[in-house]
Amino acid sequence: MLTNALTGVPRTLALFAVLTAAVVAAGCAATRSSVVVTRTGGSYTPAGAPHTAPPPGGSYQVVKGDTLYSIAFRNRVDFRELASWNGIDSSYTIWPGQTLRLSPPGGDHAKAAPGNAIAIAAATRSPSQPSTPAPPPAHTAPTPPPVQNVAQVPPPVSSVPAPATTTNTPVVVAGKPAESVVPPPAAPNAPASAPPPPVVNPPAETPIVASGASRSAGGIAWRWPADGTLIKKFSSGDAIPGIEIAGKSGDPVRSAADGVVVYSGNGLVGYGELVIIKHSDSFLSAYGHNRKRLVKEGEKVKAGQSVAEMGSSGASRDELQFQIRRDGNPVDPLQYLPPQR
Repeated sequence: MLTNALTGVPRTLALFAVLTAAVVAAGCAATRSSVVVTRTGGSYTPAGAPHTAPPPGGSYQVVKGDTLYSIAFRNRVDFRELASWNGIDSSYTIWPGQTLRLSPPGGDHAKAAPGNAIAIAAATRSPSQPSTPAPPPAHTAPTPPPVQNVAQVPPPVSSVPAPATTTNTPVVVAGKPAESVVPPPAAPNAPASAPPPPVVNPPAETPIVASGASRSAGGIAWRWPADGTLIKKFSSGDAIPGIEIAGKSGDPVRSAADGVVVYSGNGLVGYGELVIIKHSDSFLSAYGHNRKRLVKEGEKVKAGQSVAEMGSSGASRDELQFQIRRDGNPVDPLQYLPPQR
């Protein structure tokens, strides 16, 4: 009886071992299956890639108050090119609700920014063609760090003892009179008698007097558009590039050259009450932040004629935001206006 009981023990243990191995194998298989599922599928998006990529160039729907010139001005393109891309004749007439393309036909994808390459590649992947999952690594244990990384521990403390005179306490030699006290050496890089650095004053603001003087540049006779103080110079990286002239509310804003008013309104964000004047097929000038506009679209103006009153619409102070555009691109007005004395 005892012999039969002992004989059954190994069989029971063997059966238990077989069942345990089967359970472990099933668990491993389920783990591998879950890894494969998470790595497959056409909708996989790489980490850090944007979910959507707006098409370069894009389009714009005309609203009431827009002109072809204001749309070109807002998007920094030449109004003639904008008209050509949209089949608009030389009258440059547009109407509310019209959709305008803002880039050449067929050139949208050719001008895609490099940063959108990942998003475009992900968007063009077919959902019916899932990416091939990478095989799982042979070892799941983390790889030990390379040997060279161990060298980043702090260097050993030098065995040379530190000098005894490490404090600022004077050292008195025994048997010597009191006047033999040795003061600590002064730090060579920070002399106590070094004079303070000179104070650099910021450049003074430039006063401007819009006299009748003019300067010929680009085939146009340019003059200053307002009296006041030049408080900001041109920077091509600005969202609203140009110069800023501070003055008083109601001061006259004058046309910088002969031309035709092609925009008079407040539909461009950041400019307030804005006037745009066309001087030639290549040159436009813009006058922003006005209190009041004095001219209408289509009106011819002369150099020095008042076209607006200075104000603070779209700004924090009374000022004129003045721009010159050449072929749709902002240029430095100081390269065209007469020099100030």
